[in-house]
Amino acid sequence: MKITRVEPFILHVPVTGNLIGDSTHRISQWGLPGVRVFTDAGIVGYGHTGTHAHLPSDRLITDCIAHTLGPLMIGEDPRDVAALHTKLSRTGHVLWLGRAGITQMALSAVDIALHDIAAKAADAPLWRLLNPRLDPDSKRVAAYNTDCGWLTLTTDELVEGCLRMIDAGFTGVKMKIGGPDPDEDMRRIKAVRAAIGDATLMVDANGKWDVKTAIEYGRRFGDHDIAWFEEPLWHDDVVGHRELATAIDTPIALGELLYHVDAFRTFIDQKAVTYLQPDATRCGGLTNVWKVADLGAAAGLPVAPHHGDMMQAQLHLVLAHRQTTLLEYIPWTLHCFVEPAEVVDGHYLTPQLPGAGTTLTDEALAKYNVLE
Repeated sequence: MKITRVEPFILHVPVTGNLIGDSTHRISQWGLPGVRVFTDAGIVGYGHTGTHAHLPSDRLITDCIAHTLGPLMIGEDPRDVAALHTKLSRTGHVLWLGRAGITQMALSAVDIALHDIAAKAADAPLWRLLNPRLDPDSKRVAAYNTDCGWLTLTTDELVEGCLRMIDAGFTGVKMKIGGPDPDEDMRRIKAVRAAIGDATLMVDANGKWDVKTAIEYGRRFGDHDIAWFEEPLWHDDVVGHRELATAIDTPIALGELLYHVDAFRTFIDQKAVTYLQPDATRCGGLTNVWKVADLGAAAGLPVAPHHGDMMQAQLHLVLAHRQTTLLEYIPWTLHCFVEPAEVVDGHYLTPQLPGAGTTLTDEALAKYNVLE
């Protein structure tokens, strides 16, 4: 089997409601810059990354796919995912262009598409290809909901939404913090905790706070049984996260904006993180998320991948790897996929169709594609 054509796309999909926001962003659409990889066997692989639907930036990713990575792929066997991943990440002009950001997000989309082809060629869901010995009845992946926790919600809306998700069976909820007034954040946390009782509650500052603020308020989390404090500081600040980790009892979670396995290794070595949150659409695809999960297993740290815009491919990996049992749920783009991820009684159903779960419907490609 050989790759014959690489065809990028960009989807801009409306988010739940009209506007969502965290401590640093406000968006009304979610971007899926991605790629379809065609083969001489008639199998097509789908992969994507995720953005804030800024078309000029999205075009940088798809241009990288089409003109930088694409020519390196033509004629290659797509099933040799590891070798292609090395070629696409280590070839000189790609390496010099950049090892993070645009090039890594482009590589992520391609890597996911290659996994999709490999699984389709084997006529199996990807989780079975990743772990042939897995008994799907022996592992359940818990789902926690973030789509009820945005900073753009009033406190009443926040409380009502979180309570509704717990009542719907989700194993936990995550709420955003990092607003202009940290004391107001604490009042919102208190209100949600009172409403949901003993259910699992996470908080996420999206890199907004400095070390002093994070320590001051993080020490108050103990009164509210916070499962983890996500992205408390600037994403690359290893020293600051280490200082915070030694000062508060609440576990630290991070990783959605780390682009390399080496970055995760550094945070682990410095004891600056507890929950590892790689994102296959940013850190080099499923190939690298598996490596991060292996690091977590070696260090005895839990691995809970970032939702991955929006869970599809990462669900297969979470099912397959021994260190992963939890996955975020945000439903914005589920209707775009042939086999959308589905949660019943707080746990994901096991995908059944061949592939990585990333095949887009013709309707989604026609309706949301903005690539000219």
